[in-house]
Amino acid sequence: MADISAELMERNHLTAEDISWLVPHQANKRIIDATAHRMGLSGEKVMINIQRYGNTTAGTIPLCLWDWEDKLKKGDNLVLAAFGGGFTWGATWVKWGY
Repeated sequence: MADISAELMERNHLTAEDISWLVPHQANKRIIDATAHRMGLSGEKVMINIQRYGNTTAGTIPLCLWDWEDKLKKGDNLVLAAFGGGFTWGATWVKWGY
């Protein structure tokens, strides 16, 4: 998750200052912290709710967006990053639309 998120930023010429929020898969806090660190993001830019729900597998990113929706502003740059079974991973850059 950390490598692909950093690669996404590099390919799109984004810096940590350009990113409003990291919305990571909520597998464990160590992985979330490592991803934010690799991206150069402070903890204030990371959506975390693992302490509330644990690892909700495929629902982690949508659930995080739901929990943090009141913090989002139109035009915010979000990086959604996840990994799953079978050594699958990915990240995408999304501009919040409302």
